[in-house]
Amino acid sequence: MLTLDQIRAFVAVAEELHFGRAADRLRMTQPPLSRHIQKLERSVGVVLLERDNRRVVLTDAGRAFLDDARRMLSLVDTAGDRARRIASGAAGTVRLGFTAVSAISMLGALLRRLSERLPEIDVILHERVTAGQVDGLLRGELDLGLARPPFDIATLDSRVVFREPLCAVVPAGHRLAELRRPLTPDDFDGLPVVSYNPVQSRYFHELTVRFLTNAHPRIEQQVHQILTAVLLVAAGRGVALAPASARSLGVDGVSFCDLVRGGGDPLDDGGGTGEPVELHVIWDRTSTNPALARVLELLPDLGA
Repeated sequence: MLTLDQIRAFVAVAEELHFGRAADRLRMTQPPLSRHIQKLERSVGVVLLERDNRRVVLTDAGRAFLDDARRMLSLVDTAGDRARRIASGAAGTVRLGFTAVSAISMLGALLRRLSERLPEIDVILHERVTAGQVDGLLRGELDLGLARPPFDIATLDSRVVFREPLCAVVPAGHRLAELRRPLTPDDFDGLPVVSYNPVQSRYFHELTVRFLTNAHPRIEQQVHQILTAVLLVAAGRGVALAPASARSLGVDGVSFCDLVRGGGDPLDDGGGTGEPVELHVIWDRTSTNPALARVLELLPDLGA
């Protein structure tokens, strides 16, 4: 079996073409150096060095083996450095889940920051709805997610990394778009509304219900995705509420309208933040991936 000591001994002799100088270079005596070469040749099964009392010459097999031996030693040296970098989190892989709208608001900036600050960390992207991201974290398929609350799992940690207003999406030319003011819940009275599934899209379902609490709209559809809601509005199936970043989806045939208090609770006399839509980063607190901690350091923390 080959050993690193044998490989290093061979490279030293092959480069020096002299056992005495090679022994000095390796800070050892000649007898053990000669034994390393003999054991190496027995393991390889060919003569690598022709030697006598006057000279040392590489055989054809020895010249070919020297190239491979140098690569092996280089790999060993870099492997140790890479292992240390991975252990410190400076290198490695992070599997990141995201939703379509989170990609608009956060993903691009995050990937650019990672490329600049942690270029040796590979980011593998997985587009999934929030429930799929939670499942992926619990199964060990993801390291990190950009998702919407709530996260009712004891082993998951989360923090807010982005906030934005809620807004109304109406068909182009709709009377609400002509009001030229922030819309109130009463403006939606009697209108068909495209809402969100209370299970699969619980977060936006609750935001919609909260804002329209005292209005009496007609719920025409319940969908899972922001993009689906916007497309149905463009098709004339009603109006919808969506995060402000949905403007960047570029869907034709719709207009986006501001809401009073940014779409926050209309009964909140304190005014709220005006940015009720939150995007969270979520991760499994039991993760042993060192790169995860380094990535989390680059993400903002907007508090609870």
